[in-house]
Amino acid sequence: MMLAVVRSSTLIGVDGFPVQVEVHVGNGLPTFSIVGLPDASCRESRDRVRAAIATSGFKWPDTRITVNLAPTHLRKSGSALDLAIAVGILAASNQLAMGALDGLAFIGELGLDGSLRPVVGALPLVHAMGHLRPVVPPGNLTEARLVRSDALIAGSLVDLVESLEGRSQWVTPHDPDPSPPGLGEEPDLCEVQGQPVAKRALEVAAAGGHHVLMTGPPGAGKTMLAERLSSLLPDLDDELAFDVSRIHSAAGHFHDRDLIRRPPFRAPHHSASLVALLGGGSATLRPGEVSLASGGVLFLDELGEFPAGHLDALRQPLESGQIHIARASNAAVMPARFLLVAATNPCPCGLGRWGECRCSTAALARYGRRLSGPLLDRFDVRLAVERPEAMSVLKGRGEGPDSLSVRVRVAAAREVAATRGVRCNRELRGKEIDKFAPLSPKARDYLRGRLATGVLTMRGAQRIRVMALTIKDLDGADGPIDDVDLYEAILLRGDESTIGVAS
Repeated sequence: MMLAVVRSSTLIGVDGFPVQVEVHVGNGLPTFSIVGLPDASCRESRDRVRAAIATSGFKWPDTRITVNLAPTHLRKSGSALDLAIAVGILAASNQLAMGALDGLAFIGELGLDGSLRPVVGALPLVHAMGHLRPVVPPGNLTEARLVRSDALIAGSLVDLVESLEGRSQWVTPHDPDPSPPGLGEEPDLCEVQGQPVAKRALEVAAAGGHHVLMTGPPGAGKTMLAERLSSLLPDLDDELAFDVSRIHSAAGHFHDRDLIRRPPFRAPHHSASLVALLGGGSATLRPGEVSLASGGVLFLDELGEFPAGHLDALRQPLESGQIHIARASNAAVMPARFLLVAATNPCPCGLGRWGECRCSTAALARYGRRLSGPLLDRFDVRLAVERPEAMSVLKGRGEGPDSLSVRVRVAAAREVAATRGVRCNRELRGKEIDKFAPLSPKARDYLRGRLATGVLTMRGAQRIRVMALTIKDLDGADGPIDDVDLYEAILLRGDESTIGVAS
């Protein structure tokens, strides 16, 4: 009887968790069982591992084989444990020396011919291995080396065993040149014709992390403006770049040679399911659009066409920056710190106050009910986007600054916010707002009056103060919030009357 212990990891949500693969080969009838909460795809590794070992020329033990995946309270999913199980069987059956596994951890899917295939989520999986040196398939080397520069690869089970026993050298592939960064791939703000107020609003939103709602008729440029918001955001710092990269790796969307440095832009269709939007699944929990947009922009076009339940589900991640996914067999907490920008028509026909509306009173009421008051209250910037004038369209290239120059001002404003202990001003709460955004007497009286009339909620008043602080940071000014900054913030916040909700 022999026992082998091999180190590996499994993926839950966007996080990797270390796993000990314990393989026992002992007396008894020839059976092969896997215990330790494996899901269906993980249990299927029995057939993949058996075929891979046989076709690679190794001997399959004709005894009782028990594989335990510890810790047993974590649900194991996917095929990333295939390689560790195969290595454990070879070690427990004396076909591989146990000492050769010291200090190593293994992830990878096995083909029936013994080849090693890449797995989803290699970056968080390798990160979960800690001090252990990872051995991964060639297709996961780029992600693995972002965590451990000394990561090893093997193309097949035969190559792996020969390298472990010292009969051949580990494969050392040529490192590709890093992808050149650049703004050229992103839409530029200067391409937008007209819309000076909207451009200013986007700059304020990017600097302070303020969520934006744009209302206007079709063809006014709402989508064009939204697509350029991410180009105004500064590059991600190391910590945020790693978080964004591991989210995209866990979703199987990571194809870069370096950490993701530019803020992502996600624009799900209004027909997306609730799971696609928020993340989750039945057995395997995967990140949704709110997590994939973390660190960047989530754009919801035709906001009024999204189901009301989908939109209200965004309220919690908009405040906390996280999405809590709970299922009967599993649970995960995934990042969801995104800047929300939404575009909607004023009514189903799209004309509203910009033309002769053809919608009935009942249709307007149904359209307005999809956007609840608490959700609308979380939009700091509410723009009524008009169609540009004919002369501005005929000029061709839009007037005003380009994305790069705006990004420099946004980065400077965010550096000021960092001195307050937050990434952007919208993260300020409670006493922090009183400390960093004090009001002048005139501004305080005006804001108190709007609260007394019920025009503003308490949350709305706090958001206006924070937005006024962002405006002050962009202008490089110090001191209390004066009435000019406050008026601009109130002007940008607008009201909800254009989308069928009473102000």
